[in-house]
Amino acid sequence: MNQQGADRPPVKSADRTLELLEALAEGGPRGLVELSRELDIPKSSLHGLLRTMSQRGWVEADATGTRFGLGVRALQVGAAYLDSGDSIELVNAALDALAERFGETVHLGRLDGPNVVYIAKRESAHPLRLFSAIGRRLPAHATALGKALLAARPDGEVDRLLEWPLAALTPYTITAPDALHAALDRIRDTGHAEDREENTEGIMCLAVAVPLRSPAVDAISVSVPLARLRDTTAADIVAELHRHTAQLRAAAHLLP
Repeated sequence: MNQQGADRPPVKSADRTLELLEALAEGGPRGLVELSRELDIPKSSLHGLLRTMSQRGWVEADATGTRFGLGVRALQVGAAYLDSGDSIELVNAALDALAERFGETVHLGRLDGPNVVYIAKRESAHPLRLFSAIGRRLPAHATALGKALLAARPDGEVDRLLEWPLAALTPYTITAPDALHAALDRIRDTGHAEDREENTEGIMCLAVAVPLRSPAVDAISVSVPLARLRDTTAADIVAELHRHTAQLRAAAHLLP
């Protein structure tokens, strides 16, 4: 789309459809009244929209017919997005190797505006672990994945990307602009990011940006409960993250 087209207002019906899908993706199933209030769509219009989307498989109603969630078509489209990503295919081997080496939760995250989205995951081998899901969105400033990707951009671009004031997910989340910029400078120096209970209390996450694009749009992380974390383990994780991303950098020429 050219710049002139990008400046035009969106088509109202299409805009409402996408708003509804995004709301259901982020907040889970809801009732008609709740969705109408949240999206500021009249109930009569929203009812017709939900009926049409249900007929096409994008939305499903529960047994009572009063609560609505995403349908199987949303899953098919999401899976098609993941299957179409050449970079995801390249990174899969690194995710497998990291999960096997440490037995901890491994994520591939992608920067999406002020957020980072989990687009691939390997589960921890332990009962005590970080619970997460592919497709989950988190504020980039509160995650090691997000900070690794923010650090790949100049401070001015970071400030334009983020939503201010910064939200605190835990008492340890960095929310002050000066503190965040200082953290990003350290990441640029060391090449890796970390969050210690900034996203989830009791969990530390270490991440490195994936150097397949410039600036990077994806990052890999390993998340470890603090109860299992040792200094040597953290150092080993960082070293392995750097080793695998170096291999990915060498394979970047395979991408179209």
